[in-house]
Amino acid sequence: MACAIAREVAAAHPVRLLPPVTVSCSHEHAAWPGTVSISSVTLHAVVRDMAASLRRSGVDALVLVNGHGGNYVLGNVVQESSARGERMALFPAAEDWETARERAGVETSLLTDMHAGEIETSILLHTHPELVRPGYETSDVVADDRRHLLTVGMSAYTDSGVIGRPSLGSAEKGKRLLASLADSFGAYVSLLTSADDSVPDSGDARK
Repeated sequence: MACAIAREVAAAHPVRLLPPVTVSCSHEHAAWPGTVSISSVTLHAVVRDMAASLRRSGVDALVLVNGHGGNYVLGNVVQESSARGERMALFPAAEDWETARERAGVETSLLTDMHAGEIETSILLHTHPELVRPGYETSDVVADDRRHLLTVGMSAYTDSGVIGRPSLGSAEKGKRLLASLADSFGAYVSLLTSADDSVPDSGDARK
């Protein structure tokens, strides 16, 4: 997801792509053998070290494109970096996803669409249809009350890893989702490249 979003953003805005960090904090998936995670402390350190390296090269603005909900620590990284006067942002925000969901005609709410649901399936059907296995049309799992997720993990709510409605996914929705996110990214470019740190109007992303 993160790579698909980043490529779409880079095609629309004057930014450079870094290689993805492919292992992060997926501890909630630990019940499925083969899941590999690093600690939040390690992910925090990796991002900080990469940002410091970029600043030494003269690149003083960094956007973290997050494709995994379990990477909560990235919000802390951005908060702490911004407090030090560094230019960093986390993308997409929940508001960006909500705008994209509405523009793309996604039926599932963001609460229901947690993992491998309508949104992620649509993006993959658009960008990498070969990765979507047959049977997604009958694999819906709705588990909106997940208040104990951090304690018991995802396996308490789903046997397959799906939480959402992949049956509603389509390549056209995936295309519109990515296009909307690329539009929303414009506000982040304006914020990180402006002379001051005032928050741009939300409409800036649609110009």
